[in-house]
Amino acid sequence: MSPSPGTTSAPGGLSGYAEHFVEPDGYLDFGRFGPPSADVIETTTALSTRSAHCTSRTVDELMSHELQARQAAARLIGTEDLDRVALLPNTSTGLFHAALGLPGGTVLVPEREFPSNLYPWRRAAAIGRVRPVPLTPDDQQRITPDQVRSALTTDTVAVAVSAVDFRSGFRADLAAIKEVIGQDRLLIVDAIQGMGVADMAWTAADLLVTGGQKWLRAGWATGFVYASELALERIEPVLTGWSGVQQPGLFDDLDHPAATGAQRFSVTNLSPIAAGGLARALELVEHAGIDRIADHVAHRTAELIDTIRSAGGLVLSPTAEHERAGIVAFTMPRTDPAQVAKAFEAHGVTATQRPDQLRLCAHGSTTLGTVDLVHRALRSIA
Repeated sequence: MSPSPGTTSAPGGLSGYAEHFVEPDGYLDFGRFGPPSADVIETTTALSTRSAHCTSRTVDELMSHELQARQAAARLIGTEDLDRVALLPNTSTGLFHAALGLPGGTVLVPEREFPSNLYPWRRAAAIGRVRPVPLTPDDQQRITPDQVRSALTTDTVAVAVSAVDFRSGFRADLAAIKEVIGQDRLLIVDAIQGMGVADMAWTAADLLVTGGQKWLRAGWATGFVYASELALERIEPVLTGWSGVQQPGLFDDLDHPAATGAQRFSVTNLSPIAAGGLARALELVEHAGIDRIADHVAHRTAELIDTIRSAGGLVLSPTAEHERAGIVAFTMPRTDPAQVAKAFEAHGVTATQRPDQLRLCAHGSTTLGTVDLVHRALRSIA
């Protein structure tokens, strides 16, 4: 496996981590999809090949990767209670469990949230369950503990936030928000834009859900959920399937009670091949060290911000390092974002284009050469 060009310039000694990835210089779309490592590809390919040569032991051997992935996920978020962690195929599944499982009351949901954290609450309201109430950000478009505090009412049963805002990259203070809402309300967190790239107070959440296809770089159809004791007590298992009950292997035509832990959020068995890939991706993050990955990303992000500003761009993301993760949103004044996107494409830069802005997302494998490509592309417009 050949290292990506320029990986020797990785700050913080992350070149060994970067060598596990083969995406080209210029890739800055991790907020949309994180190309999986060669290790993940090798793992899932090997497991697929093993399934093609199936024997009496193959299925059980493949299914063991679910436990391996749960153990790695528990270590990453900092919990020793494995019973609190279960695998999910994506973020939306976990949010639907929460929305449909809360029997009543209101839930605060930030305005302009990513749709995966909107539709579950709307669907729940439509059938008479919990009702969403818009949570207005401050004048800098941030969801802060003060914004949450001012919006709380006696009807509020939960607050649903993104750990990192998909538009701006603002990093929520999860521990402070949980302190504000108190121990009798649920903090529900969509962690997909921060998991694997930022070290945050993950277990401050009562229900934490994430997909693995972005910053964890585990590929599609991967993810996990963490549930606190309060979440297990308050969220009714209305979507629990046969794999989420006690004694799921006992086929006696009886209605088994839901599993006592986070496994109750399982609807059916997931792909053990995807679980194997997730386990490998999580272990790679663990081996590299989330702090070292975050430091590298902070370094590259600062370089991207300087590059954008030097070309006359307007940075829309927080510039204070403690308030951001890996997302840099910006505009070029008097220039249509579509024109900027064309310049990026011409110079080999892969970015996220929105109607009103562009988004660059650096990761632990992002090279200095990538920053230089952005500089050339923006200079070509100027």
